[in-house]
Amino acid sequence: MKGLQVITVVGGIALVGLGVAMTLTNPGQDVYEEYAAQLLTEYLQENICPKAPAILGNSLQGQCRSLVDSSQSEIKQLISQGTQRQNFIVFSLYKTDLSINKVVPFLPSNLLPSYHAETVGALENFYTYQLEKQ
Repeated sequence: MKGLQVITVVGGIALVGLGVAMTLTNPGQDVYEEYAAQLLTEYLQENICPKAPAILGNSLQGQCRSLVDSSQSEIKQLISQGTQRQNFIVFSLYKTDLSINKVVPFLPSNLLPSYHAETVGALENFYTYQLEKQ
């Protein structure tokens, strides 16, 4: 019976320690915005810029990459405006809706796709478990 009590106490202390560690390392909105901006930048540079028309060689592709690099603050702002955070103390859920039509509303809505992403943040890490094109 004594051994069971020791295991219960040690297990309880470990659970409390894990809860405290998760609470202290629950990433905030600003850290998420950095993470999402990095992912979006990589996606644009690897998937969208190479598809830019090569009217004058690769100059439009290079301009696309330069534009993405120089637009980091705008990308973070777009992510910030489209993200809702649910803070559960030990972890957070982030739901982000990205649409280029929020930036350039005069373009037809079907010209560029919109995206919905859901991400969990815990222990200073992020895991995007849902990403869908809308």
